[in-house]
Amino acid sequence: MMSSLQCARRGRHFFLGIEGIMDDLGTDALLTTTRAVRKRLNFNQAVGLDTICECLRIAVQAPTGGGEEQTSFVIIDRPDIKARLGEIFREATLPVFSEKYANADTRTAKRAYAGGIYLARNLERVPVLVLFCMDGRMTNEGNARFAGFYGSVVPTIWNFQLALRSRGLGSTYITGYLSREAEVASLLGIPYETVSQIALVPVAYTVGTRFRAAQRLPLAGRCFRNSWG
Repeated sequence: MMSSLQCARRGRHFFLGIEGIMDDLGTDALLTTTRAVRKRLNFNQAVGLDTICECLRIAVQAPTGGGEEQTSFVIIDRPDIKARLGEIFREATLPVFSEKYANADTRTAKRAYAGGIYLARNLERVPVLVLFCMDGRMTNEGNARFAGFYGSVVPTIWNFQLALRSRGLGSTYITGYLSREAEVASLLGIPYETVSQIALVPVAYTVGTRFRAAQRLPLAGRCFRNSWG
């Protein structure tokens, strides 16, 4: 696996030339077509660690609370570790996803849970998994602390997913396994008491490259000016 020092050195060269870089996708298209990719991950095409590191260097440019950098990453590509993570993920999520799929009352919800079931059954086949972690652990804190804590890492994850998308890769944001967080911490050597796992992001090239904007509820009735409602 590429060392953090190698990533750092490559990162320096990357940023020296960034003024000449333009994404293949326009900004609006990138933002509106970056989907949660589950069923269209290409399990058979390798993903280079240089690409993962390049996207992580872009990811960490996201804003953070207080300007502090407390996010860490575990890049997982060893087959035996992926296999065990796949087992944990299936045990933690398949009963829930299956029940929610059976009870879903919209086509969109059924499609989402079907994708979750498919990914759970195939997680170890994904070329690379990237686990995002945050220093500290929330316990009985108030909403302000929770919002600030997660608000300092979620933009970083989204930056990572956008950078992947601009390079023809797909990803999704997994949290369902976190009921087994301590077990995953033990598997990966993460200090459970002082580091929180935020999300596991599977990464692969996509089967096909065309993605459309999703159907979303209109803003009318949800967007207010100066006061609620």
